[in-house]
Amino acid sequence: MRLDDLLFSQGFGTRRVCAGLIQQGWVRLPGVEAPEPGTEVDPEGLTFEVQGRRWPYHARAYILLHKPAGYECSHKPSAWPSVYSLLPAPLRQRPVKGAALPGVQAVGRLDQDTTGALLLSDDGQFIHRLSSPRHHVPKVYEVTLRHAVDAQQVQRLLAGVVLDDDPRPVRAAACEATGERALRLTLTEGKYHQVKRMVAAVGNRVEALHRSRIGDLTLPEDLAPGQWCWLGPQALAQVGFAPPSGKK
Repeated sequence: MRLDDLLFSQGFGTRRVCAGLIQQGWVRLPGVEAPEPGTEVDPEGLTFEVQGRRWPYHARAYILLHKPAGYECSHKPSAWPSVYSLLPAPLRQRPVKGAALPGVQAVGRLDQDTTGALLLSDDGQFIHRLSSPRHHVPKVYEVTLRHAVDAQQVQRLLAGVVLDDDPRPVRAAACEATGERALRLTLTEGKYHQVKRMVAAVGNRVEALHRSRIGDLTLPEDLAPGQWCWLGPQALAQVGFAPPSGKK
């Protein structure tokens, strides 16, 4: 692969911009003293530098972000900053064939006041697999409540509650009290404000909401709010996804 094509595929700008970065000496390759735009490189396992920042090549981006409170999961937020502003430009502008918007997209959404695990990718197959209710990917939420929780509320959440936009009862896949005013709630579908509405339906109110796990992937304790990390094959397997060959 040509070096300028590689930079373009990673979101470093148009091909002209990528060629300019290389010609101005901002791109460093291991073992190559003065790379040119047409320098042939093997992208597999390659880590290069652009403007002093190390960047591992990824044919597709699979990202875990620790979403902080006060951010919207939208490219065009209405009142709060966008979660995409927490990512470096090469992730926000990766060229995606057939996509209405370039770059990585959030797999589902978290409310602006909800924190925790948020997946992002530029792989449409991954986004569909993780967001489709047909696949029943469990998502675990740590819920802080306004009022004390009781056994009856837990049982009602497990048995199912009716929300105003769907006559079919919505059930928690798992639910347990973790404190006097705290719940751990597992859902396998994602409706609008679902946790807040389910809790309201049993006579309580959500004061704080944090998503701690998606599938078997737990948000790392050392990933601070606002930080992100690449997901490797093991982490992807934990959310039930195996990328096709070449999508690493």
